[in-house]
Amino acid sequence: MAIKIGLLGGSFDPVHLAHIDLAETAWRALELARVELIPAADPWQRGALAASGAHRLAMLRIAVRGRPHMAVNDIEIRRGGKTYTVDTLRQLPTGPEYYWILGSDQLGNFCSWHAWQEIARLATLAVAHRGAAPQAPPALQAHLETLGRRLEILPFKPQTISSTQVRERLARGQSTSGMLDAEVADYIRRHGLYSAAAV
Repeated sequence: MAIKIGLLGGSFDPVHLAHIDLAETAWRALELARVELIPAADPWQRGALAASGAHRLAMLRIAVRGRPHMAVNDIEIRRGGKTYTVDTLRQLPTGPEYYWILGSDQLGNFCSWHAWQEIARLATLAVAHRGAAPQAPPALQAHLETLGRRLEILPFKPQTISSTQVRERLARGQSTSGMLDAEVADYIRRHGLYSAAAV
């Protein structure tokens, strides 16, 4: 039986507690061997990132410490350039069964992703259930049916934390208690990340 690996991509600018909670939820619900968190080099669907790849990798490694079922995968940072999920999936070792973890908001625009049909072929899509049961866009649903695949639904308690909100609070010098791992917050402080002067 193939090893099952969860993949959680994102900007992680910075990584916050909801990211880790989602990875934990997927690990348990899908009975995964591990979850790999994959920070993007240059996400094509959003603007410039506030922290460098090196800083985002360092914060992720702090956030997953003591969690042997989580790992940080730097494949996209090493590759550089615009980040496309399909390129990452093509580069991963063959053999394991991959699960791409995404939020219901990402599911809604999934068919705008580069080579989305191939992404759905290379990995099972696991969608965080935040409130109403997520529905795949019709084109994706039809494609999944031709592949003999289905969406995996992750029972995920709604969370209001976002990296944008964290950055805004840090820039204003406000508390991020309950939003960031304490050691990640300390790393941000020590390196002067996301302060008003750094924006």
